[in-house]
Amino acid sequence: MPIFPPQPQMPQPQGQNRPAMTVPAPGAKAGLSPDDVQRARQLADQIRARFSQTLVGQDALRESLIVTMVAGGHILIESVPGLAKTTAAQTLATSVSGSFRRVQCTPDLMPSDLVGTQVFDFSTQKFSTQIGPIHANFVLLDEINRSNAKTQSAMLEAMAEGATTIGGERIALPSPFMVIATQNPIEEEGTFNLPEAQMDRFMVKAQMTYPTADQERKMLGLLTSRGSDSFDPARLSAGVISIQDVEFLRQSAKRVHVSEAVMAYAVDLAETTRGTGSHPIKGLSSLVRLGASPRASIALIRIGQASALLAGRDYVIPEDLKAYAHEVFRHRIILTFEAMADGMTSDQVIDSIVRAVPVP
Repeated sequence: MPIFPPQPQMPQPQGQNRPAMTVPAPGAKAGLSPDDVQRARQLADQIRARFSQTLVGQDALRESLIVTMVAGGHILIESVPGLAKTTAAQTLATSVSGSFRRVQCTPDLMPSDLVGTQVFDFSTQKFSTQIGPIHANFVLLDEINRSNAKTQSAMLEAMAEGATTIGGERIALPSPFMVIATQNPIEEEGTFNLPEAQMDRFMVKAQMTYPTADQERKMLGLLTSRGSDSFDPARLSAGVISIQDVEFLRQSAKRVHVSEAVMAYAVDLAETTRGTGSHPIKGLSSLVRLGASPRASIALIRIGQASALLAGRDYVIPEDLKAYAHEVFRHRIILTFEAMADGMTSDQVIDSIVRAVPVP
């Protein structure tokens, strides 16, 4: 089956300033119009314009944040301190006119501090529900690995179910809902490793690297020119997109065409991490204790659809999957103790998998 689908016919635009998303007729195959694709690119460029005023370098992280938001997933950012993880998360959250909450995770953080609790009102002699900071469109969980296991289970429920439970009452989270979590891989004192089930709930795991000397000089110039170490979202020149715009991006991404060949390629990549696939890697079982779950292939397709949409295409190509294979797989592959003792990393394993699996 060809990777590139036939181009759909262009529908008549609805409205002058902002074309409406085309709704396919019942029974017809969903597709994107050129107006939908153009609007998606304009919205993405609007978000990138805000990043250019707050963040220097880290283009890969910026794209990962935007693509994950459009794909409807959650993201885990890992790096040493001082690389602007929090700034990047705040920039994405404040680029949308939705609610934003930041939670500084600590070992004594309790689930009620995150999801909310019930408070007895003596005036009415009844309990009232007070929701916690997790009930926001964008939630930044700073240093998530510092929270205890009980609180991490509450986070898992919110990420997996899109709702929380307070006093036996199920409360739905706002839509869109996105968790941006950060963690420091160096410091181990007072930290709790995230369980595999919660790691798997993150659609991607991004890793930040040190900026170049030129980028660091530009960063210092940006700080001195605005006269503050932190940025004020209200003073940024680029506009803010609406919640409806985010919903449009997410619905449009789900309608991006994925051919049978590209889906087979995603499955082949995931199967190869488990030691099977069309071109199994010899000796992989001595390096990988647990491969990627089927949720990884789902995440890879969703990320590929979002990447294609933001690139101005209404179809996915294998390069969309290859570009984000590391971020989708790296936290889902568990290495053996022998591999870790030899200094092997999951990214090195993914490199060999991407080279071994033929591109359709």
